[in-house]
Amino acid sequence: MATVKTKVKTGPTQTSMQKTSARVLLYSLLLTLQYGVQPLISKRCIRREVIVTTSVLTCELAKVIFALIFMAKEGTLKKLSSQWTLVGSLTASGLPATIYALQNSLLQISYRNLDSLTFSMLNQTKIIFTALFTYIILRQRQSMQQIVALFLLILAAVFLSIGEGSSKRSSSGDPDQILFYGIVPVLVASVLSGLASALCQWASQVKKHSSYLMTIEMSIVGSLCLLASISKSPDGEAIRQHGFFYGWTPLTLIPVIFNSLGGILVGLVTSHAGGVRKGFVIVSALLVTAMLQFIFEGKPPSLYCLIALPLVVSSISIYQKYPYQVKKKEV
Repeated sequence: MATVKTKVKTGPTQTSMQKTSARVLLYSLLLTLQYGVQPLISKRCIRREVIVTTSVLTCELAKVIFALIFMAKEGTLKKLSSQWTLVGSLTASGLPATIYALQNSLLQISYRNLDSLTFSMLNQTKIIFTALFTYIILRQRQSMQQIVALFLLILAAVFLSIGEGSSKRSSSGDPDQILFYGIVPVLVASVLSGLASALCQWASQVKKHSSYLMTIEMSIVGSLCLLASISKSPDGEAIRQHGFFYGWTPLTLIPVIFNSLGGILVGLVTSHAGGVRKGFVIVSALLVTAMLQFIFEGKPPSLYCLIALPLVVSSISIYQKYPYQVKKKEV
């Protein structure tokens, strides 16, 4: 009995996967650099007098403009009028944007009631919650090696937090206030961060919602939430008293534009690689910041930073090398 051999063409698919991997790597590297550079250029270019809300709102506007430009360049802007729906927008972007707005408010409350070291260390738990919600919502599993890599990453983040916050400890206050207005808010914020990240990944990978469109929608919803809170906030009073661009200089636009491009990259990384990968990017960026501080400010990296470096490199290598493999059932 003659057997017919059929050739399976894998070239185009393999080439496509390689291009996607290269694109994800590029987005991740650019986002790491942006996160790493942002604190330094913000410190140099934004004066203390600048009202925080004005820089945030301008950044959100810049995100919308850049996203529209990129959509026009790739030819998806023309299809927007026929494909966009309010229900789809609220489902894909409205909920995550609202969650992020609540998360930011909780972080502000927590930061005022915790020393920076405790705050930074507890804030790193969002990496675990991102992996957890990614599994619950997307059924995206992690291999045992990847789970170890995540814990190595959190350990590295803790060391970096110790190095950054050891000189910024504040005296402890009322234990109840620290617990209910410091620890609880930052932990709830970490849970919300993981949930919102998984929802964004679900919208882009399952619902095929464009990352650029999600950036536009989330920027608009986030800006509306911020504008709604301005009426009773100190920033709102400062804007009414001094004007929107009080304290601004031409240099202020540099970190604002950098931050807006970072927002675009966050959407692309989440869309193509997922929220867990974004966690690796954020922790890696802390090392970039430490390196840049040494180069431009002469501030040597702390011992904790040097300990964290091999942990970050190892965690990234392990996470990439040992993805979860679906076990094939033998018939």
